[in-house]
Amino acid sequence: MPEPDQLHIAATGCCLMDYLYARIDFESPVFTAALNREAGDGGLRIGNLVFSEDFEAFCGEPFPQWLSRLTGGREPDAQNLGGPAIVALMHAAQMLGDQDVRYSLHAGHGGDLSVTQIRDIISHTPIDISTYRDVDGPTPSTVVLSDPSYHGGKGERTFINTIGAAGAYLPEMVDESFFDADIRLFGATGLVPPLHDALEELLERGRRPGAVNLVGTVYDFRNEQRGPDRPWPLGDPVRSFPLIDLLVCDREEALRISGCADTTSAMTHFLELGMGSVIVTHGAKALHLASNGGLFAEEPIMQLPVCQAVDRDLDAGGRQGGDTTGCGDNFLGGVLTSVAIQMLAGQRRNLDLTDACAWGAASGGFACFYPGGTFIEPEPGLKRRRVQSYYEAYCAQLRGQSA
Repeated sequence: MPEPDQLHIAATGCCLMDYLYARIDFESPVFTAALNREAGDGGLRIGNLVFSEDFEAFCGEPFPQWLSRLTGGREPDAQNLGGPAIVALMHAAQMLGDQDVRYSLHAGHGGDLSVTQIRDIISHTPIDISTYRDVDGPTPSTVVLSDPSYHGGKGERTFINTIGAAGAYLPEMVDESFFDADIRLFGATGLVPPLHDALEELLERGRRPGAVNLVGTVYDFRNEQRGPDRPWPLGDPVRSFPLIDLLVCDREEALRISGCADTTSAMTHFLELGMGSVIVTHGAKALHLASNGGLFAEEPIMQLPVCQAVDRDLDAGGRQGGDTTGCGDNFLGGVLTSVAIQMLAGQRRNLDLTDACAWGAASGGFACFYPGGTFIEPEPGLKRRRVQSYYEAYCAQLRGQSA
């Protein structure tokens, strides 16, 4: 049982194994022939996700066979723990190693080799996986294809996801302790369809003053395919949006969830329907934030730059990093870290949203320098030191910008 004053961070949503293939040429004939022709048709979209079953129908051949043609039959360059729920939670645990915090993961897995790998990685962290349940189907996985030279050397990737056991993880399987947590992270429930369809109910369950609902989204291919001309559902907006203390999403997700044509309109839509706060990222471009007040101090819609120190270090290395896999998940983890730090300092309202973005930018930027979402620490505290240096550089950058 947690100690009375111990902060409890619980995460539910996407937890899987990533199989990463680096140095994929996004302009090769095999790859370009598999690009989508219209929204939701099952073809690849650069920077986005498709499901393996839909991709097979689009290509007319088994996914493993197509992948072998693309890669020349080589093995993945790396295998790593992925998924916004677990990556963000693990990042927070690495950043908050010296704090009195309890971490718990609430998700489903299969009985195959992948779950053994996942459990082994998590076993080296303080995350409680007693609520990580065995359900029907293979452990969820994603093949990540990365082209580091794409987008002017900034790199880009695309994802082919196998839902597997995540399709059998039902809302009633989420342990009651999740709803007692101080910070409840819903990470990419779009890849766990039963949870996503019950998101409104889950956001409301156990709702109480001082408890935080943090939602991080993912490209919702399932609903894009169902209705490419309709906004993606995130519960019933009138009822679910007021239950979200902070939404973290990228620009395309913001536009598709809101049904709006630009970032400012999307954020305005979210706030007008009662959402507490929102952060919208845009890859290597500027990010946006805004708050209605409440958990975070009230902020008008404003723009923040990316972290220049990260760009300088990438340039100094000849952009040999440039692996953007996991950047968004770690950005979410950085935001989660800032929320926890501020709550541990005794604040439960009027938190600093710019600080959350600073931790997010530093954390997401650092993810460019290693493959996949999870950084396996060779020594405790190493990731904290590296991210802290980018956080401090970014805070100085913001001070210089406002001077």
